[in-house]
Amino acid sequence: MYEYIIGTLEYVSPQYIVVENNGIGYQILTPNPYTFSLEQQKQKIYTYFHVREDAQLLYGFKTLEEKEFFIKLINVSGIGPKGALAILAAGEPGQIAHAIEQENEKFLTTFPGVGKKTARQIILDLKGKLHEFINDFPEDMESESNDRHDDHERQEAILALEALGYSNKEVKKAMRHLQQEKLTTDQFIKLALKELSGF
Repeated sequence: MYEYIIGTLEYVSPQYIVVENNGIGYQILTPNPYTFSLEQQKQKIYTYFHVREDAQLLYGFKTLEEKEFFIKLINVSGIGPKGALAILAAGEPGQIAHAIEQENEKFLTTFPGVGKKTARQIILDLKGKLHEFINDFPEDMESESNDRHDDHERQEAILALEALGYSNKEVKKAMRHLQQEKLTTDQFIKLALKELSGF
């Protein structure tokens, strides 16, 4: 129904953003709300309108590629919009598509809500149908699957710190010496706040 919305970003929460267009504020569920900038005047959000018996929900994405991959995921048996959103919040479309083509169940089960059964279903339903999403990713996904969780925790900490009002420059400076650490999101935040308190 809605291909995209161009408007002003008025509000960012952990689950959704609010975009104002012609006096109407649209609540849009999105994979990583804090990646959207409140400083940018106008933003183009690619949208997917989902209707169910008890709700009408609008999902939004920064790129058309993300939106198209989201649609692929919700067509997998057992994966709904909420699950697809969680997967996209933790990985890039090309990265996920590569794992599916390689039948890498271990990598897929690192995503939130994806167990072995769901990983097998994703591969069964989508393998051979994602060529447009695959870029030049390394063949060896094993080490990447081990490291991706830590990268996600670090990125979540960065977004949380920026939400607290710190600039991207300050946060990156505080996180610089933590690049090789394997910590939880909370641990990254606590250590970074100690550094930031000295600024």
